[in-house]
Amino acid sequence: MNKIIIKEVNTKADLKNFITFPNRLYKNNPCYVPPLITEEMAIFDENKNPVFEFSICKKYLAYKKNEIVGRIALIINKNEEKYSGIKKVRFGWFDVIDDIEITRKLIDKAYEMAKENDIHRIEGPVGFTNLDKAGFLSKGYNKLATMIGIYNEPYYHDHFEKLGFNKSNEWVEFYIEVVKVLPDKVIRFSKLLKEKYKLKSLQFKTKDELIERSDEIFQLLEDTYKVLPTYVPFSDKQIKYYKEKYIPFINKDFVICITDDNDKLVGFAITMPSYSIALQKAKGKLFPFGWYHLLRASKNNDWANFYLIGIHPDYQKKGITAIVLKEFFDLFNNKGIKYLETNPELDDNKSIQLLWKDYNPINHKRRKTYFKEI
Repeated sequence: MNKIIIKEVNTKADLKNFITFPNRLYKNNPCYVPPLITEEMAIFDENKNPVFEFSICKKYLAYKKNEIVGRIALIINKNEEKYSGIKKVRFGWFDVIDDIEITRKLIDKAYEMAKENDIHRIEGPVGFTNLDKAGFLSKGYNKLATMIGIYNEPYYHDHFEKLGFNKSNEWVEFYIEVVKVLPDKVIRFSKLLKEKYKLKSLQFKTKDELIERSDEIFQLLEDTYKVLPTYVPFSDKQIKYYKEKYIPFINKDFVICITDDNDKLVGFAITMPSYSIALQKAKGKLFPFGWYHLLRASKNNDWANFYLIGIHPDYQKKGITAIVLKEFFDLFNNKGIKYLETNPELDDNKSIQLLWKDYNPINHKRRKTYFKEI
């Protein structure tokens, strides 16, 4: 019997092996989308990522026959306990070959971390915060992954269920064909709401204009999601970090903002051209040619991904999303976008799913997180 060895990631070389392991695991899978290696390295850089001001993280690699066969990151977010009262060991960046004993050995490290910190719940896959990737894919294994979605094989679920884990949360994702002509009721309702609440649509002419509104966007993001039981507010350093991380990738033309008559932001939504195929061609690297594939994808693409939406609490039940969607579908038709894929939405969040009901959505992907009380 070949011995399974678990080693903690301590060096830069170990970290690179940790990050690139899925690229080797899914090398021949046409649906897997590799992340940018430099971006993943930066996530775990304690000098760059402010999440380490309130988080503990340990990373491990599993070896068998001197080959890497699995990985896991274990996280304790101290702010999560402070603001929501939830105390748990999060696990993420989990990948493994189809060998339940390797999964068992990696999860044993989570048990150790929980015991050392008097914690009785393990949950994942999740990241440091709610803006990180979450959930094992449970439907849509033959669908191209998005830039923000975890890809995995079905056996991941078998491993965790056999190890006594239970479903924690479930998300759904939808595929929508962009209609050329919007339903009359959407057009009428959008116009009526603009007139009633004195609202206007804002599209950015330059990236600098988007940057000027970025603090408002993050504030509105917090106002939208602070009602969730898992909500943890962002620090100023985190907001700065996320702005520097995400805004360079955001195409200003694919951002819609709604303002009131005082030019105050009351709603926003961010979509992006799909970078999935471009990232496959880049193979995790911006240089020498990765940047070119990403640039082409931003300018010549018939797929878009819906990422974030935020509506001020005062307007959440007033149908403002109708304005947002009307603006987007006009934009998509002008840009030649034919297909839209939504981001993961909690299965029981029926209000967000109602956004798509007039556009014949197809639920083509699902994903789950798991937990275990110990």
